[in-house]
Amino acid sequence: MRNKGVLTAGLAMITGAAAWLALTGRADIRYSADHTSTLPMWHRWVPALVGIALVRLTPPHLPAAAPHGRPDRFETVTLVAAAVTFAVALRAVGGGEPAHTLLKIPLLLGVPLVVFAMTRRRAPGLPVAALAPGVWRHYGPAVPVAAWLAISYASPLAVPPDTTAARFDAFTLVATVLVVFLVNAVLEEVFYRRWLQTRLEATVGPWPAIVVSSLLWAAWHVGIQGTGDLAVDLASAAVNQGMQGLFLGFLWSRYRMMWPILTVHGAANAAPLLLGLL
Repeated sequence: MRNKGVLTAGLAMITGAAAWLALTGRADIRYSADHTSTLPMWHRWVPALVGIALVRLTPPHLPAAAPHGRPDRFETVTLVAAAVTFAVALRAVGGGEPAHTLLKIPLLLGVPLVVFAMTRRRAPGLPVAALAPGVWRHYGPAVPVAAWLAISYASPLAVPPDTTAARFDAFTLVATVLVVFLVNAVLEEVFYRRWLQTRLEATVGPWPAIVVSSLLWAAWHVGIQGTGDLAVDLASAAVNQGMQGLFLGFLWSRYRMMWPILTVHGAANAAPLLLGLL
């Protein structure tokens, strides 16, 4: 019952945020920290919902099982606290660099590594889906990932290209894309999905864990994409990164492989910039 309550409350926050933004005429949301351009929020929902449906339909047709073994409550609570602290602190200092990186690395990497060293425990075991043999286990995620990429960047709902890439020389552009990939895509997916969501799954179950980790991941974006109106910023993050987080979380819960979620997250950061070169 508690797990259903967590799931219901989390989904209600996302759908309630969407309804409130629509009713108040704020349905166009920021989608990048690099500029203030906006998109209709449903442009962000469609790729994620299609991706979630395809994850569900693509073999192996196995439940997104919770990890084996008993959850470590100290690890779980500490990771949740680190995620909340990161979101609150980043907004408090006004976001931007170097605050973003100086807060992210110690809180999302340093704190977990210290905790894991203290507990001296292995991460929870792989779910049933990850233990299933066959080609679909390894390549099945390509179907929802490809669909998400096509809708997000090659359809009428596509995110507009970012033309600022033309200002950079080749070395600066490659270095920027690589650093952003490591600091954002890799670190965030390892923390929010591999570490945090996996431990939450062992505590509250797969979908409640996906929703909670998605909302915690969404919350820190207020610090870099906010407008100054906290209510609007939280709602926008919930319907943007929160919905995308559901797709990323389901990919991780179903397949337990890093390449699908790193591809999606990396593309979300780099694709508009690289497409701008075309």
